Amino acid sequence: MKENRYHCCATCEHFRVEKGDGKTSYRCARLTYETKPHYRFNCWSPKEQVRRRMEQEAPQSDED
Repeated sequence: MKENRYHCCATCEHFRVEKGDGKTSYRCARLTYETKPHYRFNCWSPKEQVRRRMEQEAPQSDED
């Protein structure tokens, strides 16, 4: 299986940035725990803009 260059927490629709007390933390709203933007999990659901970009870059199949 080809590796997807967009697959990481930062491009997932469940990725949240929380700022407070001079500190920034990153959370997964689905898994409910702290994560980092570059982490990867199998439950990844890409954001809409990432889906569009992936579709644009997908190889076009020639249908006759």
